[in-house]
Amino acid sequence: QVDLVESGGGSAQAGGSLTLACRVSPHVYSSECLAWFRQFPGQEREGVAAIDTDGSIRYADFVKGRFTISRDDAKSTVYLQMNSLKPEDSAMYYCAAANLAPGLFLLAGDRAHNWGQGTRVTVSS
Repeated sequence: QVDLVESGGGSAQAGGSLTLACRVSPHVYSSECLAWFRQFPGQEREGVAAIDTDGSIRYADFVKGRFTISRDDAKSTVYLQMNSLKPEDSAMYYCAAANLAPGLFLLAGDRAHNWGQGTRVTVSS
């Protein structure tokens, strides 16, 4: 059983927008904090944004004001709206779930037990 399935990656111009979606199994969606991470080639995954079941949200400093994370309870889906994209945002983006507070989750992604397969984002200048 696959609990998290990402979609929505692709290519964009610098300054453009993309929206990522992560469809989550209902039992995971209703009980765990959900987060987006990204990974550059040869590097560890880094936390981008996280949203808890109570709606509390944390963002990494490098995306504040540009990215927005949200949940759609009816669809058991978490979204990452990415605006004002920069070439340095190009990476593989992963959805993850963990029983952690959002701020801690962004810093401790290795404690996530559930990951999606990832979706690639490419931003050209």
